[in-house]
Amino acid sequence: MIIIIGTGLAGYSTAKEFRKHDKESPLMLITSDDGANYSKPMLSNALTKDKSPESLAMQSAEKMAETLNATIKTETQVTAINPAQHSVTAGGETYEYSKLVLATGANPITPPLEGDATDDIYTVNSLHHYRSFHPVVGDTETIAIIGPGLIGCEFANDLANIGKTVHVVGPDKTPLSLLLPETAGQALQADLEKQGITFHLGVLPKAVNKKGNGYELTLDNGDTIEADTVLSAVGLRPNTELAEMADLHVERGVIANRLLQTSDPDIYTLGDSAQVEGRVLPYIMPIMHAARALGQTLAGTDTEVKYPAMPVVIKTPAHPIVISAPAPGAEGEWDIEQREDGVKALFKNGDDLLGFALTGSAVSEKQALSKELPPVMG
Repeated sequence: MIIIIGTGLAGYSTAKEFRKHDKESPLMLITSDDGANYSKPMLSNALTKDKSPESLAMQSAEKMAETLNATIKTETQVTAINPAQHSVTAGGETYEYSKLVLATGANPITPPLEGDATDDIYTVNSLHHYRSFHPVVGDTETIAIIGPGLIGCEFANDLANIGKTVHVVGPDKTPLSLLLPETAGQALQADLEKQGITFHLGVLPKAVNKKGNGYELTLDNGDTIEADTVLSAVGLRPNTELAEMADLHVERGVIANRLLQTSDPDIYTLGDSAQVEGRVLPYIMPIMHAARALGQTLAGTDTEVKYPAMPVVIKTPAHPIVISAPAPGAEGEWDIEQREDGVKALFKNGDDLLGFALTGSAVSEKQALSKELPPVMG
């Protein structure tokens, strides 16, 4: 039996791809939540589209089980993996596997804050989280977002679109500083500020305390922000707990080769929890390419994953952005063209294009420039 732990995009996509090549072999998916199939990227623009948690769920676990000809164990925690016995213990039961897939995703990083309201801070990294956050938004006038990165900026734009007063806090000089050159980050910030979003950059949040019916966020420069709700979006950390329990090799993520095999040849991994040849790529397109390859491998045809150039679209409609980040450690420099309505930043080594950041009107050049990029992992 093939067992997949996790029913997010990585888990369900792998199951779908496997079923394209093998219609009948026993297949089980195990998840700690309700197993609803939904589009995770929609979480950070769902408010603008007036999406309720119920409308984001495309299929129930029962429907997915029928579609996939699979058994899906929902609300079930995996408590042990025994590679020597090829078994998984979950919900008090033990199941034997021929191949095991870890699609365990990533967990929100918890910022180290003081104060009496740290347990009241929201994160939105799943449909389960969105079910908790969504009812609160209606009663919220002012929201403080910790983290000016990708998710923080997407949520800031989404909340501003529905008329909320938004404050974004973080130590960065400019928004999306890990992905964008400074000029492009400044262009994004300027257009988000036109939407009424206030940035508090170059500072760290120090404490969050209850104040009246809301909260007071204290910054390390002594300033304070009063808000009805606090949302943390400081990043994600690959969920490697089960891999460590199984004594698999782990660094930033669960280490895997191009077959997506871990240090145990019968255990595979993909998605936000995986580190494939040194790369952790928590984006949609790497997951889809990995799932296609792994589906074939699980069905008996070993298939190495290949990553083409995979530009990432940032959902900030106030200032559209497309990024194809250069490989970590790549030698080169940014060639930046600042326009009235955007920034075209090309990362080059000589005449070779290794990455780009396009904002505003420059996003129209995505397709042409993508053809010039080398594959991420050919």
